[in-house]
Amino acid sequence: MSLHIVILAAGMGKRMRSATPKVLHPVAGQSMLERVIDTAHTLHPEQIHVIIGHAGETIQAACAHLEVNWIKQTEQLGTGHAVLQALPHIPSESQVLVLYADVPLLRADTLSQLITLGDPNALVLLLASVPNPYGFGRIVRDNDHKITAIVEEKDATETQRLITEIYPGICCTLASNLQRWLPNLTQKNAQKEYYFTDIIAMAKSEQQTILSLHVPDYQDILGVNDRVQLQHVERIWQQRAAQALLLSGVSLADSNRIDIRGTLSCEQDVFIDVNNVFKGTIHIGTGSSIEPNCVLSNVTIGANCHIFASSVLEDCVIGDNCHIGPFARIRPGTQLANHCKIGNFVEAKKAIFGEHSKANHLSYLGDVTLGSYVNIGAGTITCNYDGVNKHQTIIEDGVHIGSDTQLIAPITIGKNATIGAGSTIRSNVPPNELTLTASKQKTIYGWKRKTKND
Repeated sequence: MSLHIVILAAGMGKRMRSATPKVLHPVAGQSMLERVIDTAHTLHPEQIHVIIGHAGETIQAACAHLEVNWIKQTEQLGTGHAVLQALPHIPSESQVLVLYADVPLLRADTLSQLITLGDPNALVLLLASVPNPYGFGRIVRDNDHKITAIVEEKDATETQRLITEIYPGICCTLASNLQRWLPNLTQKNAQKEYYFTDIIAMAKSEQQTILSLHVPDYQDILGVNDRVQLQHVERIWQQRAAQALLLSGVSLADSNRIDIRGTLSCEQDVFIDVNNVFKGTIHIGTGSSIEPNCVLSNVTIGANCHIFASSVLEDCVIGDNCHIGPFARIRPGTQLANHCKIGNFVEAKKAIFGEHSKANHLSYLGDVTLGSYVNIGAGTITCNYDGVNKHQTIIEDGVHIGSDTQLIAPITIGKNATIGAGSTIRSNVPPNELTLTASKQKTIYGWKRKTKND
C-alpha cells in the first residue's frame, strides 16, 4: 500500500506579525516547513503534498528545491477544506498521513508507529496529554473510554476545557475514507470553518475503527502561532540536541548556551564552551575544543584542535592539532594540514596551508598556497586582486615572511627563501635567498614638527 503525506501550510500566521510566512520562520536554522518535509521523507512516501494558500508563491519559491507536490488552497476555509484539496492527487487505496507545517518537533519514529498501528482502514489519531491544553482540540470519550468526538477550543464547554488529553490534528487513514467524509463537513461551529477534526464523529457514526497513539513527549506536538511559541520550540530543539551531544561524550560548558543551526557531529572528548553558533554541517574531531563566542559554518575540524574565542570559520577544513584565533576569520575554501596555526586578527580565504605552517597575527592571506613549515610575519598581506581578477600566491616549503610585507600576486616565493620585513615583493623570489625592498633608513636633522599654532 502506498503512502501519501499531506502537509498543511496555508495558514496566514497573523500572530507572527511578520512579512515572512509563518512556516518559513526557522527552527534551529531550518524553516519549519522544511523540517516537517524532511521528517516526512524519512517515511519513504509515494508523494508529499503541501497545501499552500497565503503567500503561497513565496513559500514555494523558498522551498523550490524540495521534492513535493504543491497544491493551492485558493480560499482558506479550514483544515478540513485544506485536506480536501489534496484528494484528487491521491489514489483511493492509498494511506494518507496528515501533518502540519507549524509542528516542527515531531519525530520520525513516532510517525512510523502511527502509520503501522493496526488495521490500515482504521482512523489512527496521534494524541497527547498536556499540562496546558489551551488552543487544542479536546478528546471526548464515552464510558468505555472510546473516542467519540474531538471538540475545538472555541466550541468546547467549560467542562470539556478541563480535559488535558488533546488532539493536535495529526492522523492516518485510507484516502477512500477521507473521500467519503470530507465532502460532508459543515461550517456549524464558532469559527465558521470546515474542521478536519469533525471526521472523528463521522468515523464513529459509521462504526469505523478509531485507534490512537500517544506521543512519548507532549512537546513533540507543540505548534507555533506566535514568536513566543517559536522561541519555546527553538529552545526545546536546542536542549534535545545538547542532551544528545552530552550523551555521546561531548562536554558542554552550559547546555543552555549553545546554538546548533544545522547538523553538528562530534567525536569523543570534544569540549564546547558557551555562546557558540554552529551552522550547516559541522564535524569536530576527538579532543578538540571550542572557546566562547565562535561561529562555525560548514566546517570540518580534526582531532586535538583548539579554536580560541571569537573566531569565525566558514566552509573550511582544519587538520589535526591546529590552533585558530582568537579573533581569526577563516573564509571559504581554506584548508589547513596538521599542526597549523592561524592567530589573532588573521583572515584567510582560499588559503591552503601545508603542515606546521603558521600565521600568528594581523595578516590577510587570500588565494594563497603555503608549503610546510612556512612562517608568516605580522602584517603580511597577499595582494590578490588587481581590480578585475584574483591572482594566486605560491609560498613554498620553509619560507619565512618578515612583518609588514606585501606580496603582489601572481607571485611565487621559492623554497626556504626569507623576505625582509617591510618589503613589497612584486616578482618571483628565488629559493634559499634573502629578498627585501626596504630603502636605507635616514635621519633628517633639525626637522621640526608643525604645531596647531603654526
